[in-house]
Formats: sequence, structure tokens, C-alpha cells
Amino acid sequence: MPTTAITTRRIFLASSAELADHRREFEMAVRRRNDLWIEQGAYLRPIVWEDFLDALSKTRLQDEYNREIRRCDVFVMLYRSKVGRYTEEEFATAVGQFQATSRPFICTYFCDSPDDRATASAGDLQSLHSFQQKLRELGHFQTVYSNTDQLCRHFGDQLEKLAANGFVRFERDREAGDGADHIRQAVVHGNGAIAQGDGPALAAGAVFIAGNHRGPIHTGPRIETGGGAYVGGNVKAGGDFVGRDRIVTQGVPASEIGALFAPLLSAVSEHAEPRSQAEARQRLAEIEAEVARGEQADDSRLARLLDALAALVPGAVASLVSTFASPPLAAAVGPVTRFVLGKLQAP
Repeated sequence: MPTTAITTRRIFLASSAELADHRREFEMAVRRRNDLWIEQGAYLRPIVWEDFLDALSKTRLQDEYNREIRRCDVFVMLYRSKVGRYTEEEFATAVGQFQATSRPFICTYFCDSPDDRATASAGDLQSLHSFQQKLRELGHFQTVYSNTDQLCRHFGDQLEKLAANGFVRFERDREAGDGADHIRQAVVHGNGAIAQGDGPALAAGAVFIAGNHRGPIHTGPRIETGGGAYVGGNVKAGGDFVGRDRIVTQGVPASEIGALFAPLLSAVSEHAEPRSQAEARQRLAEIEAEVARGEQADDSRLARLLDALAALVPGAVASLVSTFASPPLAAAVGPVTRFVLGKLQAP
């Protein structure tokens, strides 16, 4: 049996001392998740401030924390009646890193505990309200929880969504049985025939592709069938795929982009504040331009542009999500963009 490669993802957990018990429960939930995922080739490494040595360092110990935040894949912040200056600095570090690289994914959890807030000092409450205002300005929505079961269950759901969007790569059994790869073959007759998969004998100029395939099927700059073509999966051609007089190219055709984004443009025009109209339209134009690049589009940049537009025009978020749910756009975006869209769609 082949050795399973392990994909490690780092989760930095930031919180004040008042939530030490919640932090321990969160760590335990992550470790239980590891029990399920480790055999599938994925490992989640929780990182908390207790992991660091209180030894003399050439820099502040907080600088060590911040360096670790820049390396992590997910940043989780818990807060209840206050947000200390170091916790806020950690959040700012995570936001800055996300804006630069689209990582880490950021989750903020507010423990709604009126009793604790009733006994908190005015200064602590001011730090909480100030931080929550900052989140609103960033267009980031906190998740409210009342107990650790809710916290751990919600974060577990987030992990599942991330995994579905390519955050981790599970090593599944390839086939039932001995796990060996199986060769799929078809018979080719005549010049210009292309076959991949179990099945028929093909005459000249025909194309048949079926079955599940890892890796690309290289076809060169152009495929001309001169007759029929059957494609049971995905084909990546170096240029055009031509069957008789029909031409299909990769990506969203430029002629369709304007129509696809027309409802979103209307929503932006309707909901954007007058002072934000020009900037919102510019963001939308940049989104359309990035989509038009097809396979050359920068997934991370597109995700940042969507996040920025949503923060700029909250009233257009539903239209934004709906636009990218259309089949041509849904098939064209990458895992980072899908995650941002999922976050925007969440209540």
C-alpha cells in the first residue's frame, strides 16, 4: 500500500485570557477533527500562545506571534467582553497578510455573554465596541456564539466548506481493490482520430473522451473533428476545439460577460452611496476584466475584488452571489473565490 502524503494546515487561535476554557475546547475539537482527517492525508495544526516559550528573544514575543500568523492558513479570533491591544494587533496582522496574499482565512467569533459584559469595565467595553466597529468598516461579519458547542460546531462546518473548495487535498482510494491505476483504452483508426477511455473504435477525424482522468489530455493548438465529437468529461485544448462548424473555447466568451454582469451593475448603481458610485463601478470593471482573462485569471485577486465590492456596496451582495452562481461563472472561478462567495452567502 502506498504511503499517504500529509497536507498540513496551520490554524492560529487568538483570544484573551478570559476565554482560556473556550480556547481549550476549540483545540480539542480541532484534534478530534484530526482523528477523522489524518487517515485521509490532512492534518490541522492548532497554534496558540501557550506554544511559545517565554524566553528572552531578540524581538518582542508578540513579534514571534505575528510571524506565525503570517505563516498560518486560518486565523481564528475569540472575544467576549474586551479586545486587548495585542489581540487586536494579531487581527490586524492577519488582515494585512490576507490583503497581500489572500491567506489566512479569517474567522471572528463573539461570545454573547450579557452577564460578563455587565461586570466589565468601561475601558474593556469600549475596546469591544471599537473592534466591532472596525469589523463593520472592513465589511467582515462576526459569528456570534453562546457556548463552546456552538463555536466548535460552526467552525467544523467552516472546515468542511473549506475542504470542499480545495483547502486540503484528501488522498482517496483510487479504485476499489488493490488501489492500482487502471489503463483505459479505445481503438483508433485513421489519421486525426483521438481516443481516451473505454469504448469504441474511431474513424479518422473523430474524438471520444470518457471516464475519470488525472492530469491533462494534451491536444495541441487545435482540434478539428471534421465530423462528430463526444466528450464525457473535461478537455483542455491549447486553443480551439472544432466540431464541424461549431467552435467552443475555454473560459467565459467576452461577448457574454456584459450580459452576465448586467444585473450586478444595476444592483451596484441602485445600492451604492453617491460618494462610492465611481469606486464601486471601478471595482466591478476590474472584476469583469479579471474574469475575461479566462484561465489566466488570478483567483486570489478576483476574491479580493469581490470582497472589496461587497464591503463597498452591501446592498448588492445578493446580486453578486447570484451572478457568480450562473453556470459559466461558477465553472470559471477558483477555490479562493468560491470560499469568499460562500462567506458572503452565509447568513
